[in-house]
Amino acid sequence: MYAYAQCYLDDAMKNLGEAEEYAVCRCSLLPDRFMEMFIAGGLADGFEKGSPRYVSGMSGTELACETMRRAGLYRDLPAAVSTNEYSAEYWTGWILARYQWECGLRFRDIIRFLPLSDILFMYPAMHEASEERFILAAEQIRERSRKEARLHQIRRLNAYSQKMLSERSGVSLRMIQQYEQGAKDIRKASTSGLLALAGTLHCSIEDLICG
Repeated sequence: MYAYAQCYLDDAMKNLGEAEEYAVCRCSLLPDRFMEMFIAGGLADGFEKGSPRYVSGMSGTELACETMRRAGLYRDLPAAVSTNEYSAEYWTGWILARYQWECGLRFRDIIRFLPLSDILFMYPAMHEASEERFILAAEQIRERSRKEARLHQIRRLNAYSQKMLSERSGVSLRMIQQYEQGAKDIRKASTSGLLALAGTLHCSIEDLICG
């Protein structure tokens, strides 16, 4: 289910792209810091629901300025610079808005597995690719994060280090690390390995592979 009506999507992508570019390039904020302010100030709540006030009722620069004002930054803000060239920072906000619309997640949930600094890092490889390719990559990162969280969280609840879990279950330390990092899919683990992990962690196999 899409986050809001498609008629607002182009404006939303342009505005979040411009806001990110202005905050980072003109105001020297770190990408992740700006997104934290955007969320904490309440603007993300309206934006992710397609509120016309935020996605099309103000420019991206105005959106960024309002974000910083709500965060208590009252210093004189620099003027926006018009350009026909899109920066890596612009693309970061632009593609994030597209992904948020597609997946319907809240921004606060997206940045838990895909912070803006990581999206910015993806720019060289992804900015000329289709939007759909980025969405696929983001979903793969999301899935790896989900798989990592399951084993990691259950292990932490049992107060086991990775080394302790390895020693008690008989599953190699390297394998546990790869499962938690998402480098290997725990759903494809051997039945004996899953049984050993589940038995050591006092949970079911379903807890490990399904959450």
